[in-house]
Amino acid sequence: MLEVLDYAFMQRALLAAVLVGITAPAVGIYLVQRRQAIMGDGIGHVALTGVALGFLTGTNPVWTAILVSALGAVLMELIRWYGKTRGDLALAMLFYGGMAGGVLLINLAPTGSNANLTTYLFGSITTVSQQDVVVISLLAAFVVLITLGLRRQLFAVCQDEEFARVTGLPVRTLNLLLAVTAAVTVTVAMRVVGLLLVSALMVVPVAAAQQATRGFAMTLALAVGIGVVVTLSGTVFSFYKNVPPGASIVVLAIGVFAVITALAAPLAKRRATQHAGRSAAAAEGRCTLKDDVLV
Repeated sequence: MLEVLDYAFMQRALLAAVLVGITAPAVGIYLVQRRQAIMGDGIGHVALTGVALGFLTGTNPVWTAILVSALGAVLMELIRWYGKTRGDLALAMLFYGGMAGGVLLINLAPTGSNANLTTYLFGSITTVSQQDVVVISLLAAFVVLITLGLRRQLFAVCQDEEFARVTGLPVRTLNLLLAVTAAVTVTVAMRVVGLLLVSALMVVPVAAAQQATRGFAMTLALAVGIGVVVTLSGTVFSFYKNVPPGASIVVLAIGVFAVITALAAPLAKRRATQHAGRSAAAAEGRCTLKDDVLV
């Protein structure tokens, strides 16, 4: 197993996988809390336009993807606030417009073709360069700083916007910041997981952690742990089996979710039974005490 570390490209890929495993669930837990689990897909499609724009202009596709996806995420938030269009319709426009724009621009690029988009759509461990690792590290540091440093404020906004507004929190600013952070996370993960599957890595580890934990902090910690394990395992598996890493990572994450759900269901049922028994015993005790008083 350790022979994978003999290859420089695998060292870079594994480092990128760890960073993706940390950042994706760290942002995903807020999106799940807001019931916007599908938001990562919309941003991923918009980021495809940014990737194609990078090929068209001859610049680094990662930076153009960040710019375009961040603008798309902000636009979606503005539509949700001020427009009469519903949030799901705004997401649909991001889906279709982002995908169509990416395909159009990549074919207009002098050296571009649809094949160039494949590594960004599904991930590719062989294309993670040293420059990519530096960029991913910087972006991951930004994501961790926001998601952990502002966790109380972001949690309050995602839980109940009206309550957060009453307490004096800058709700609109925090929503925009979360949207931009989600866009940055998508671009961090696109080299390893791929744009089409990054949303799954934002959501599935969080959903799995919610089956076994109570409380925000424990759920976040377990979700990040699951994210790191599945990204590393999926990247190594893709190296040996020559399959896209994104597909391997997502399938492993869903497998972990299924296992945790299967193990947690009986435990949750037992807890519910015990709680019902304690409630019944307490009610019986109150009735007995009442009868004694009446006598």
